Amino acid sequence: MKGNSPSADAPLLEATGITKRYGRYTALDAVDLRIEAGRTVSVVGESGSGKSTLARVIVGLERADSGTVRFRGETVRGRRARHAFRRSVGMVLQDPYESIDPRLTIGEVVAEPLRAHGLYRRDGAGRVRELLDSVGMEGVDPGDLPHRFSGGQRQRICIARALATDPELVICDEPTSALDVSIQAQILNLLLDLQQRRGLSYLFITHDLDVVRRISDEVDVLLRGTVVERGSAERVTSRPEHEYTRRLLGAVPAISPRERRIGRRLAAAAPAVTDGQDHASV
Repeated sequence: MKGNSPSADAPLLEATGITKRYGRYTALDAVDLRIEAGRTVSVVGESGSGKSTLARVIVGLERADSGTVRFRGETVRGRRARHAFRRSVGMVLQDPYESIDPRLTIGEVVAEPLRAHGLYRRDGAGRVRELLDSVGMEGVDPGDLPHRFSGGQRQRICIARALATDPELVICDEPTSALDVSIQAQILNLLLDLQQRRGLSYLFITHDLDVVRRISDEVDVLLRGTVVERGSAERVTSRPEHEYTRRLLGAVPAISPRERRIGRRLAAAAPAVTDGQDHASV
């Protein structure tokens, strides 16, 4: 079990009938999505399936042509409601090099949401220190520039930024796909640990069903903007019903129990984060 027990009647987030078109191209066709508090839902599909568009629509970076987004039962509509919703949602993007402004110090990067929501004046520097420590960046100087840090370290900084406003939901759009395989497991372990400590819910966007197995409670499989399969992560990844899901699973190399045990030991034995490590480290 990745998250806490689901609520029977009050989802944290519910999207209904989300449709998004670009000219004649339909990126999303009446997509529904439901995320319970403390749970992880993965939306999985190949490039062009619409999964990242769905994430952008939910967070408000794109406007849907039709459909409704509700957060804790309230429709997210109007400027005030959207502002409050965005404070309750963090986002971690795919490329930690592209998603950080190289001109800012890492402290300034983490503080961006605090400033945007008028929260920095209340001990902003202390909050930044707390956030960096929470993602394994203890002892790192918030005044350092991003070029000093590896890809894994930068993604930790991005995760700290996503947590700045104490969100209930974090949207992770392919957060490990740009990282070395040896680093991916450590970032996933960090996300799982943060979920347990903070009671977070995750919307996880990915093309990798091996990642889905590790982190998800429920899975929605998206093909050309339509959900073609939905179910528990255990059921979908072990007994898929749709041919497209079986094809996605076929693209994931089989990993033996012995290889999984070795991988877990390597992740657990990884050295602590230190300032100035090269790009092969976290």
